[in-house]
Amino acid sequence: MTQKHILITNDDGIHAEGIQRLSHILYKDKAKYNLSICAPDRERSAIGHAITMHKPLRVEKISHSFNPELSGWSVNGTPSDCVKLAVEAILADKPDMVISGINRGSNLGSDVLYSGTVSAAVEGLIMGIPSIAVSVTDRKCDQYTFDFAARFTANLAERIFSSDLPVSTLINVNVPPDVNNIKGARVTRLGIRRYRNAFEKRIDPRGNIYYWLAGELVEDDPEEEDSDTKAVSENYISVTPIQFQLTHQDIMPDLSNLLHGIPLGN
Repeated sequence: MTQKHILITNDDGIHAEGIQRLSHILYKDKAKYNLSICAPDRERSAIGHAITMHKPLRVEKISHSFNPELSGWSVNGTPSDCVKLAVEAILADKPDMVISGINRGSNLGSDVLYSGTVSAAVEGLIMGIPSIAVSVTDRKCDQYTFDFAARFTANLAERIFSSDLPVSTLINVNVPPDVNNIKGARVTRLGIRRYRNAFEKRIDPRGNIYYWLAGELVEDDPEEEDSDTKAVSENYISVTPIQFQLTHQDIMPDLSNLLHGIPLGN
């Protein structure tokens, strides 16, 4: 396999352990991969696909925490900003793949709509670049868990590079925290997760009211055998293909009939 160029990003910030361990593990295969790192200067979790339009984006070169041969660009923007900026302004060559992560905490089911990790990978997808988003489902994971997830991601990337998978597919990976007892990997669909958005009303020292959002998971669908939530609950790595095409094509004929003859204006 010829050397491939991988752009690494995340939403936990460029100094987060997940992105540091991922880049370090991939760097060990430097004969295979040329790495570029571009990530937010601080945590930008749950920011979705936001991009920065009303302030300048500033870029700073940052040294890797424990590998002096690695460095990356820190950006005062969102995860999607980082991918756009890297591909369109910073990098001399378009990367062959975007890998976003390793995120501390799960990105399962409908949570992907809020996820900065997944949105960064989607930005790669929009640019025609095969992309992987990878998360460990426990926020209290350690270096050993991150390294396990990183090695799996490296092996998956190698398989994707040698496959005929369409570039219009994003692979969303979630690794359970009990990595010593993982049963394998499953191809899954996105499950459904619902939250009770409990807004706690508080009063600041000046007497002004503010609200603190603390969403509580109240329902998912672990009984669906092919869902990512079910796979992770049974200690399998979930591997979910996601596409950017959001059009509900099945109802287009019915919608066309509904619109036929509809009055325009008053």
